[in-house]
Amino acid sequence: MTFKTEADSGVADRDEWSYAPAVGVGPLRFGMTVDEVVEAAQVLGQTQVSDCARDHAIFSPTWKIEVRRGAAPSPPAVTAYVSQAVGLFCIAADAVHGPQVGYDGISLVGRDLSELESDAIAHAEAVDGHFRYTPEGYAGPDDPGVVMRGQLVGQVLRSRPLFMVTRDGANTEWDSMPSEEYRHGQSTT
Repeated sequence: MTFKTEADSGVADRDEWSYAPAVGVGPLRFGMTVDEVVEAAQVLGQTQVSDCARDHAIFSPTWKIEVRRGAAPSPPAVTAYVSQAVGLFCIAADAVHGPQVGYDGISLVGRDLSELESDAIAHAEAVDGHFRYTPEGYAGPDDPGVVMRGQLVGQVLRSRPLFMVTRDGANTEWDSMPSEEYRHGQSTT
């Protein structure tokens, strides 16, 4: 398997965060409150908390916490979503500014989606395992807690993984995805 380096992707200075299924990513743990997420995210930089639109009545009120690297205004490196009912349930790593997170040796953040698909297939064949496609057609690890998303960077779709657990009123992580993340795939960076 070949992986593009951060320099090849136009991304430098990425932190490396670990992912533990159903536990969390880096310093963020599923179930945390807004205040706990803000405190834990200080390792990256400044945070901004805002209310999420309540697009679905089955979900309790939700907050979006954008974490920016350093003190200067910049795009969010990580966006965390906290539900009143279940706490932190979704962590999105920005394709350009987010920390690098791997899954069983496969880098997930900021990758060209076609290369990530090739690596996921090769990995599954090597370990006699599986990989998954999202309903949008993005390939990723065979883990229900990882939902691969595309983020347009220039003219290339890069990977923007969401690390998730189900939230109140949802059956799957895909059902739990914040509406802001549906819209995010249409933006450019």
